[in-house]
Amino acid sequence: NTTAGGICTGLGIPPQSIETVIAVVKAYTTRVGEGPFPTELEDSVGTHLQKKGFEFGTTTGRPRRCGWLDLGVLKYAHMLNQFTSINITKLDVLSGLQELR
Repeated sequence: NTTAGGICTGLGIPPQSIETVIAVVKAYTTRVGEGPFPTELEDSVGTHLQKKGFEFGTTTGRPRRCGWLDLGVLKYAHMLNQFTSINITKLDVLSGLQELR
C-alpha cells in the first residue's frame, strides 16, 4: 500500500505509534502507459529527463513518459498521508536544464 495507513495494516501497529511520515518524491513525474498527464514533456526536456534519469522500463526497455513535478498530486498525497517532511530524489537529473517549472 502506498499510503501512510498501509504502515498500520502491513505491520500491524496502531496509528498512534507513528510520529513521523516522510514522503519520498522524485524531482519530476513519470508515467507508464496511457492516460492524462498534464505536465508531460514531449520535447527535448522530456528526452533529457528520460536519458539522464534512466527512465526506461526494466523488462521492456520502453521509455517512460516524463514531465514536471505535479504539485497538485503532491498536495493531494499530503492530504491523504499528512507527511511531516519530504525527501526529493533525482534532483541531479534536473541539472543542465535552462528552466524549471
